[in-house]
Amino acid sequence: MPCGHTNQINRSLSGLLILLLFFSARVGSIELNSQSGTFIAEVVVEDLDHPWGMVFLDTDDLLITERTGKLRKIINWQLQPGEVQGLPDIQEIGQGGLLGIALHPEFDDNRLVYLSYAGRERGRYGTEVLRGSLNDDRLEDIEVIFKALPKENRGYHFGSRLVFADDGILFVSLGDRGGSPSSGRGHPSQQLNNHNGSLIRIHDDGSVPNDNPFVDRAGARDEIYTYGNRNMQGMAMHPETREIWTHEHGPQGGDEINIMRPGINYGWPVITYGVNYGTGTKIGEGTHDRYMEQPIYKWVPSIAPSGMIFYTGDAFPKWNGNLFVGSLKFGHLVRLELDGNRIVHEERLLNFEFGRIRDVIQGPDDYIYLLTDSSNGKLIRIRPVN
Repeated sequence: MPCGHTNQINRSLSGLLILLLFFSARVGSIELNSQSGTFIAEVVVEDLDHPWGMVFLDTDDLLITERTGKLRKIINWQLQPGEVQGLPDIQEIGQGGLLGIALHPEFDDNRLVYLSYAGRERGRYGTEVLRGSLNDDRLEDIEVIFKALPKENRGYHFGSRLVFADDGILFVSLGDRGGSPSSGRGHPSQQLNNHNGSLIRIHDDGSVPNDNPFVDRAGARDEIYTYGNRNMQGMAMHPETREIWTHEHGPQGGDEINIMRPGINYGWPVITYGVNYGTGTKIGEGTHDRYMEQPIYKWVPSIAPSGMIFYTGDAFPKWNGNLFVGSLKFGHLVRLELDGNRIVHEERLLNFEFGRIRDVIQGPDDYIYLLTDSSNGKLIRIRPVN
């Protein structure tokens, strides 16, 4: 009797072990069904603390920013212990912390890394950009090349993504810092004497290009390229036209995709497709103004977009030329098909299986990589089934 009981226990344990091995093999990997086929979405790295942005250093090495203020390194798909040293003290404040990241176009020669973050002065905060030279696990010779002014005591709407254009000029997306939309045309985003709600265009050393649209206007900030934006957390350069595209958060609706053109006013908060939080009441003067730009695409209700790429690889030939955007609110990866500058079709991939999608990039292997925003943030790879 004891022997039979023991055999039953052993059989039960064996079965349990088989189940555990089966499920452990499948944890972190799902089949992703798209209108153009079936793909695999799989966890590559875990244990990231609210990751925000990423860049590839090599085919299997990355730098990842954590909003909590740390710059992390992944080597051979392994998260390295500790953090990259040498950064200034970057504090997480509300939606701010360590945010966007980009490599200089000549990174292989100069090793320059660019970071945007919430910088503090006298108890107030604003988006800043620094650059430093990466030497193994340390950032050296750090320079702050841009500071958004004025600094505010609020912890909202810092942006911020970084993109280098073909000519080596750096674009920095900002937020409006959460000012009251009821101020309408008096809102800081509608004024050129501050950086709130603007796209910034600067040289790689922080100096201002002579052809910026407001360089010769008295009282205007020379770095401003566009204004009237709300909170831009996605930015990418179109692979053919080479224009800069951004998306921005709207208030309870009215998330927008815009093509950024010099000197253009994108309307916030005079015109918007969103409404006031809580009350659902109208913001501003409506949805149109003859002197303000319309978005090329909008989401009502909001998806809370973050991260943005144009896909240009060979791994997913049917997706070539598509625009991909992450969704914080729904955990989607949104695929958008284009006809010229028009978005003609939307497909929503994923449904919160991995959580809030914070960033989207294309890897050197032409696969798509995502970051999830949580205290156990993940790096996700999307690849073909075979």
